[in-house]
Amino acid sequence: MTDDLERRLSASAAARALDLEALRSELARRAADEGVLDVAYGFADSPLGPLTVIVTGRGLVRLSYAHEAVDEQLEEIATRISPRILASPDRTDAVRRQLDEYFAGDRRHFDVPIDWRLVRGFRGDVLRATSRIPFGAVSSYREVATEAGSPNAYRAAGNALGSNPIPIVVPCHRVLHTGGGLGGYTGGLERKEYLLRLEGVLEGNDPAAIGV
Repeated sequence: MTDDLERRLSASAAARALDLEALRSELARRAADEGVLDVAYGFADSPLGPLTVIVTGRGLVRLSYAHEAVDEQLEEIATRISPRILASPDRTDAVRRQLDEYFAGDRRHFDVPIDWRLVRGFRGDVLRATSRIPFGAVSSYREVATEAGSPNAYRAAGNALGSNPIPIVVPCHRVLHTGGGLGGYTGGLERKEYLLRLEGVLEGNDPAAIGV
């Protein structure tokens, strides 16, 4: 009797969760159709843990690791871009699909559009330069600073890369210390090393020996 009741309660809870998810999807769809949805967010599974995906009508504006608070990200976007934000997995499908392909080894280049509105000035120039570093290649902080127009501002370039709002897709993991060493990474060095191994840059090499 108790087991049967537990099963029925569990099934009922699952059905309610599905109904709620369907309601959220429908609300997001209607908001988009009526032009009142400016920002959509969803979540993607990855070998590096869950990722938060946030998109606008212009493109991917934020991609973050699990240690970054979702509420804080949405608050920043509400202030700087638009408060009209809803959870909408459908709107983030394209990004999530490309991330799945990348981690499966089937994609070397992301072609989702990028919304750069969270980055400006030299920081934006650094991240745009970083977005051009191809799969399997690496660059240095000084080289990225040079590409951004300020060769001597390599420390500022490092700070810009450390606050990259779109890691993985804007591949700041491909920027290393000149002469050896991984440098820093917004998601932690273990994640940076994982991404470089995925792209064939390390392939059993000592990370401390890798340099440009």
